[in-house]
Amino acid sequence: MGRHQERKITERCVFQVCANFIKMEDVLSSEVCGRRIICDGEYGTVCYVGTIPPTSVHGHMSDGKYYRKMGAEWPAKGPCLPDLSRSVEGLWLGIEWDNPLRGKHNGSHEGRRYFTCRHPTGGSFIRPKKANFGVSFLTALIKRYGTNDEWNEKMVVGKKHVELVGFESIQEEQSQLNTLSDISLRGYEVSNAGQEAEILHSCPNISVLNLSKNLLASWENVADIAYQLKKLNTLDLSENRFYLPSHPSLLTNAFENLTTLSLNQTGITWKEVLQCAAMWPVLEELHLASNGIASMERPVNCLQCLTLLNISDNNLTDEKQLYALSELPRLKQLIITNNRISSVEFPVTQFGCSTELFSSLTSLSVDGNNVSLWSFINELNKLKSLQSLNCQNNPLMESEKNPRTVRQLIIAKIANLKYLNKTEILPEERRGAELDYRKMFGIDWLKAGGSHKSEFSNLSLMFLEEHPRYTALVKNSMSVQKLKGLLFRLLKVPGSELKLTYESSKMEGKEIELENDLKPLQFYSIENGDCVLVRW
Repeated sequence: MGRHQERKITERCVFQVCANFIKMEDVLSSEVCGRRIICDGEYGTVCYVGTIPPTSVHGHMSDGKYYRKMGAEWPAKGPCLPDLSRSVEGLWLGIEWDNPLRGKHNGSHEGRRYFTCRHPTGGSFIRPKKANFGVSFLTALIKRYGTNDEWNEKMVVGKKHVELVGFESIQEEQSQLNTLSDISLRGYEVSNAGQEAEILHSCPNISVLNLSKNLLASWENVADIAYQLKKLNTLDLSENRFYLPSHPSLLTNAFENLTTLSLNQTGITWKEVLQCAAMWPVLEELHLASNGIASMERPVNCLQCLTLLNISDNNLTDEKQLYALSELPRLKQLIITNNRISSVEFPVTQFGCSTELFSSLTSLSVDGNNVSLWSFINELNKLKSLQSLNCQNNPLMESEKNPRTVRQLIIAKIANLKYLNKTEILPEERRGAELDYRKMFGIDWLKAGGSHKSEFSNLSLMFLEEHPRYTALVKNSMSVQKLKGLLFRLLKVPGSELKLTYESSKMEGKEIELENDLKPLQFYSIENGDCVLVRW
C-alpha cells in the first residue's frame, strides 16, 4: 500500500471519528445539564455540555503527545490519527464532583469559565462515553429483588460460613415484586421512574423505600416514582443532589402520605427545605444531617406536623438559630448533635417560670457541641415538657473530676428529666442527686441571703442565675419533724402524739406512713396534689 493510499485511509478514519462525535452531540442536548452521573465510582452533576476550543492539537504529526498510531505497523513518522479521548476537540461534559478531590479545577479552562463549582477543585471535564446516567427504578428493583442470585447469602462467624435462617421463605416472598413493602435500592444508580405506570403495575405495595446514593437529580423524578406508590410513608433520599422544583405545591399529591423523610448529605439548605416543604403536607420526621446548614428561619405555614427533626453534623453556632424551631407546635424530639452550639437562653415573664417555647419538646440531643457552662443546663429546666437529654462529648461533661458528679448536678438542675444520656433516672437516684446538690451549695446559699422564710427576695442575683432551682429544692426538703412542729403551732398537739400518713394522687386508696421524723418529705416522694393525713 502506497503512502498516498495510507493518507486517504487516515483521512476517512478521522472523518468517521469526528462524525461519531457530531452524532453524540445531537443526542446530548442541553437537557443533560443538571443530570447526575457516576464515573469510576465517583458521583457528580453535569454542569456543562459542549465543545472546548482546541489548544495545541491538530490533525498531523507533532511530538506524538496527543496522538496514537493506527496499528503496530504504522511508521514512526508520518500522519497519525488524533487521540480524541485526550484532545480538547469534540464534545465534553463539565462535571462538579461530590468529592472535590476527584476534580481538577473550578470549572475554568484556558482562562475561560464554563461552569461554577462550590469547591475550587471540584470540577473537571470528561468524555460523554465515560458518564453513566443511571437506570430506571424498575430496572434496579428487578436487579436487586427479581433474581435468586441476590439471595444466596451467608453470614461469616469466625471462619465458618453459616446459612442465614429463613432465607428460603424470604426468597419466595421477595421474588414476587408486588409483595414488596420495605425495600432498599441504595447505590443502584436509579435516575428515573421509567415507563409510565410501570412501577404502579409491578410493585404498588411499597411503603418504606431507600433510594439513598443514587443518581436522582430532580424532585420531579422522585415525584414520578412516589406518585405510583400510594402506600409510601418512609423515604430515604440521602446522598443525592437535587435542584429545586419550579412549583413544589404541584408535587404534593406524590407525597401526600409521606411521614418520614431523610435528606442527609444532600447539600440542601434550610431555606431550600422551607421552599420544598409544601410537597410534604403530613411530614412527621425529617432528617437533615451533614448538609452544612449554618442558618435557620422560622417555618411559616409548613412543617406544622413535624414531631422529630434531626439537624446533626451541621454548622449551627448561634443559639438564635434554634429559636426558629421553637414554635413548631408538635415538635417532640430535636437532634442537634455535632454542631457548635455553646449557649441557649429562653426568655420568661417571671423568674422561676417555664417558657412557652418548644412547648411539646420531650427529647433533646446536644452531644458533641461546645457546651461548657452550667447556664445551658439551667435554661433547659425552663422547658416544661423536657424528659430526655443527651449531652455527651461536651466540655461541660469534663468540668468535674468525677463524671458521676456531673450527672448528679444535671439531674438536680432539671426537674422533670427522666432520661439522661440514654439512661433512666430512677426516683432513688433523683433523691440522692438533689440531696447532694443541696449539701454541695448549702453554704453558698446561706451566704447569698438564703432563708427558709423567704423564696427569692433576699437571694443575690448571681446565686439565682447560677442555681435557679436551688431554693425550690430547699423548700421541698422540709423534714417530717419540722412538719410536726408546724402542726403543733396550729393544733396545739405535741409532735410525739401525731401520726402522719399521706395518700398519693398516683396511688388512690393507699396510705403511706411518714414514720421517720428525720427524713425529708421528699424522701417519701410527696408531690403537689398529694394529701397529708394527721391523726392523734
